[in-house]
Amino acid sequence: LHGRQLGLLGLGKIGGRVAQVGLAFGMRVSAWSQNLTRERTDGVGVELASSKEELLRTADFVSVHLALGERTRGLLGPAELALLKPTAYLVNTSRAAIVDQEALLAALHEGRIAGAGVDVFDTEPLPAGHPMRTAPRLLATPHLGYVSRANYATYYGQAVEAIGAYLAGSPVRRLPVEAPPPASSRP
Repeated sequence: LHGRQLGLLGLGKIGGRVAQVGLAFGMRVSAWSQNLTRERTDGVGVELASSKEELLRTADFVSVHLALGERTRGLLGPAELALLKPTAYLVNTSRAAIVDQEALLAALHEGRIAGAGVDVFDTEPLPAGHPMRTAPRLLATPHLGYVSRANYATYYGQAVEAIGAYLAGSPVRRLPVEAPPPASSRP
């Protein structure tokens, strides 16, 4: 990885951590998003790509770390994926709808990119016959990007606490129950 170019789409909390890992491996790291500032990239120690297109053309690895919204849905479609080097890898652990799934499958099947790693899909769980399951040069994981010892300890600790409290007759979390309207105001 040393000397290779890592392009990050998004430099928030997760993108910033990925940047640190890339830098630790001696990678050159650049980032882009629609509202990314030089102050943020300087603070993380990475380059600010002049455009999404420049980032896609120059990166050996592109990693997506954007929130899904109107401006990011379909952000990487056929035209954008065509900008990637044939030796480039695309990683999406963000949201499936940011990358056009059909365009990604076509790029993989036609050998236009070296490979991809995805942790998010347009349909989850991924159905048995889904084309992502058999795509060449694709590493797919079942939406496990959040998995860590700390997250599991918190999740299961809270689950055990909630079950224990329920069994003791005092649930720790309750849905708000609205009082029914007075009989005089009912139709």
